[in-house]
Amino acid sequence: MGNSCSTTWPLNLCLKSSETSTQSDDETSLSKNMAESAIISTTAQHTATVIFLHGLGDVGGSWHEVFNTYRIAKSLPHVKFIFPTAPVQKVTLNMGTSMTSWFDILGLDQQAKEDQEGIEKSSIFLNHLVEEEIKRGIPPERIIVGGFSMGGAIALHAALTCPHTLAGVIALSTWLPLSTTFPEALVSGDKKVNLPILQCHGDQDSLVQLRWARLTEQGIKAMGFKQYTFKVYNHMGHSSCGQEMKDVCSFIIQYLPKIA
Repeated sequence: MGNSCSTTWPLNLCLKSSETSTQSDDETSLSKNMAESAIISTTAQHTATVIFLHGLGDVGGSWHEVFNTYRIAKSLPHVKFIFPTAPVQKVTLNMGTSMTSWFDILGLDQQAKEDQEGIEKSSIFLNHLVEEEIKRGIPPERIIVGGFSMGGAIALHAALTCPHTLAGVIALSTWLPLSTTFPEALVSGDKKVNLPILQCHGDQDSLVQLRWARLTEQGIKAMGFKQYTFKVYNHMGHSSCGQEMKDVCSFIIQYLPKIA
């Protein structure tokens, strides 16, 4: 049985981006867009960090609002939350329309070619953010990465290819990209199997279909991950809902507890 969701948040703007940009290709670097990150600062001593990536056509500020709405940061005063915004680039699936995107999308079926260069570039970018937090004194086992849709795909890929074993991964309405490169692409595989992963999906998702997410579930379990959880939410499409966000909050509280 899945969890029931009566209220959903249409957070991903895939195929219906409300904002386009005249920004030139030269200005779409990840480093420049990082300046647009929305951040929830700690109200107690900073001992942990969550980095969360949005979906196609969205901005980091949207998830900043959601996390505030559900008072997740209030429950975790020692945790800093970072919500980067992706660069603006042309998306093939959307007839070449320019929008915020972590990588190009060529199709929504399993046989569609993947933008390996773009995926790896954004994965490296996310791991760079992890390294920046480590430099600030936050150990990798106190850092969670996550994301929604394509943002969740980058979070999964980055965590599995990161040289560190992180505190966890939050993967919402998403899939593992470049799945055929695993388990060979897995870094520190013997230690990574203890990486906590929370994957959540709506049973009415028509964009990233549930059966696609189930293939990711099969692949992650086949790699031997011991702390992997897959949750399904009834009546939820390609969006989020209250029960899912409660589960996200519980996951963060469990793996980033306050240090006495």
